[in-house]
Amino acid sequence: MNDLIPSEPASRQVAILVRSYQHWTGRPLVPEIRPGTELAARLFAAPFVVVSHGTEADPILNYGNQAALTLWEMTWDELTRTPSRLTAEAPNREERARLLDQVTRQGFIDNYSGVRISKSGRRFRIERAIVWNLLTDTGQVCGQAATFAQWEFL
Repeated sequence: MNDLIPSEPASRQVAILVRSYQHWTGRPLVPEIRPGTELAARLFAAPFVVVSHGTEADPILNYGNQAALTLWEMTWDELTRTPSRLTAEAPNREERARLLDQVTRQGFIDNYSGVRISKSGRRFRIERAIVWNLLTDTGQVCGQAATFAQWEFL
């Protein structure tokens, strides 16, 4: 897997991810950041999955940390060209769409579980995911993100 990501776009997206997560949950996305620690590098190397998409009509993934790249079996370039709906199998996409609509209305949800699929077709169930709206500095919704640390291959 390619673990090199473009630093400028990734750093901007990480700032949005971290700020928005704190806004909705009241908790830090990356705990115990020490002064001088590079936040983007820390999130990219985190032992939990973080993935996000934009607000296009068919939203495209725009961030995935190394755990996400490994789980979905993609490089950074592949991931950031993938419509986020393709992370779920066709029968599960309607349920996924309902979840994202709920997040849009509420701002975030926690304790989400669902089945996803990797690039090679490997299925896995995610557990206890938190899904939240991403906000610009001015409070406009600019995407959605998810994080989870539990999954099981099916």
